[in-house]
Amino acid sequence: MASLTLPPAPPNPRQDAIDLQKAFKVQRGLIQQEYRAMYHEELSHRISSELNGNHKKAMLLWILDPAGRDATVLREALSVDTMDLRAATDIICSRTPSQLQIMKQTYYARFGTYLEHDIGHHTSGDHQKLLLAYVGIPRYEGPEVDPTIVTHDAKDLYKAGEKRLGTDEKTFIRVFTERSWAHLASVSSAYHHMYDRKLEKVIKSETSGNFEFALLAILRCAENPAKYFAKLLRKAMKGLGTDDKTLIRVVVTRTEIDMQYIKAEYFKKYKKPLAEAIHSETSGNYRTFLLSLVGPGH
Repeated sequence: MASLTLPPAPPNPRQDAIDLQKAFKVQRGLIQQEYRAMYHEELSHRISSELNGNHKKAMLLWILDPAGRDATVLREALSVDTMDLRAATDIICSRTPSQLQIMKQTYYARFGTYLEHDIGHHTSGDHQKLLLAYVGIPRYEGPEVDPTIVTHDAKDLYKAGEKRLGTDEKTFIRVFTERSWAHLASVSSAYHHMYDRKLEKVIKSETSGNFEFALLAILRCAENPAKYFAKLLRKAMKGLGTDDKTLIRVVVTRTEIDMQYIKAEYFKKYKKPLAEAIHSETSGNYRTFLLSLVGPGH
């Protein structure tokens, strides 16, 4: 009697997504190079023809390296047809000076134009001044702070805002673009101690629009970047409909950087695992892919 041959178990798409992510994490550039050599086609073109919708958008962003992802999001956010100044501000103000440095080089290499040029072209006023200074000034990235300068900056911000009629935006721009994150976090704490008011509240009452959004992004990232991103994710999924653009941007650009911390902050603040929130807001392969980037646990 002939023996019965069982067909191989069908592939598990979730496992495929996880395996693919692991492979890409290690040798993203080499995989794309090999694919090009073997099939005489860019992997991104193949993905574009095989996938669609949000799954395609997320995958096309994810196959890039971290600086390439940031540069691509920025280019799209600073293009006339897809203008999104909040997304551009978020990417710039939540990155470290060394990340911004590599991002600027990648932006020029990929798009043949300087990031500063596109910022200058599409933004205006104090928002523009802040962004240009933020991408242009090399800031210290270490944990040490000078308490004397911290106190001095807290006093300057008080004089520039609450103490006077109107706001001296120049001082806010100077302090927020020249100081390290550790220093700014200390300034925020000193301000609260000295004037019994949160610096975040001062920014909200003294500034507005994209300028306010940028200052808040810098301050929140100085104090707790993971909490800042957890908040962005919550906002993207709260209420009617889902802001998939923000969801993709945050999940894909933070997956290899601080996703574990973001998940912990999300759970702490909203008493629900991030993966659970994403699961209820998405579906199909798009959901499977995002969940593989977020990873298990909270």
